[in-house]
Amino acid sequence: MADAGPTRGRLFLVPAPLDFGCDIQTDLPTALPDATMRAAASLSYWVCENAKTARAYLKRIDAVHPLCVPMQAMHITELPREVHKKGDHDGTFDARRLLAPAVQGHDMGLLSEAGMPAIADPGSSVVRAAHDLEVDVVPLVGPMSLMLALAASGMNGQDFAFVGYIPSDPAERVARIRALEALALGRGQTQLLIETPYRNPALLASLLQTLSPQTRLATASGLGMPGETCRSASVKTWRTKGWACDKSTPTVFAIGR
Repeated sequence: MADAGPTRGRLFLVPAPLDFGCDIQTDLPTALPDATMRAAASLSYWVCENAKTARAYLKRIDAVHPLCVPMQAMHITELPREVHKKGDHDGTFDARRLLAPAVQGHDMGLLSEAGMPAIADPGSSVVRAAHDLEVDVVPLVGPMSLMLALAASGMNGQDFAFVGYIPSDPAERVARIRALEALALGRGQTQLLIETPYRNPALLASLLQTLSPQTRLATASGLGMPGETCRSASVKTWRTKGWACDKSTPTVFAIGR
């Protein structure tokens, strides 16, 4: 009888707290379930966005639950640079080679810099490859900024779309905002978007200048951190209140009705 080979390992999708790049770090046990931290501590093979930030996160895990091996014995592989620049959601990047340890029987972790990997972050190529290789995929429970922001917006949670970043060119940005508003008002589909934190004030200004007064606009900033802020109101109210948006805090924006 032919040797069937080693039993496949599993691919764990390991969420991270939403404080990446922020001045204040979240207390890890308040951001992640204990079972998620224990699972992360048990893994020694990783695929990640950035090895340096992955190690920093694992050190935080280690302070709560000791890691299964010393940090220097961790096997941490970064996704290629082109994946960061172009994304890996279109199916063109073949990530199967990154899962060689799982094929050989080792459990692995997939980690992004904040939130759930493969959601508004790279990693979907690794998940696709796992399925193609018959490696079980295990999503762990943890923070996901898009869903938290949607729930806090008071907008339609039955029909929504995440559109990522919108153009920085002023004319293209205005056109995109108007198209998103048409979807939000016409079919009631909530539109979720994000921006690099230092550009948050400019995006908010564009939204307030372009959107109709009756359109509802929401922001969710610093989710899971001390001082987190969620606001949802008509554009008219936003203009009247003079609400601002911090340029150092990750923020999710939502347009709806």
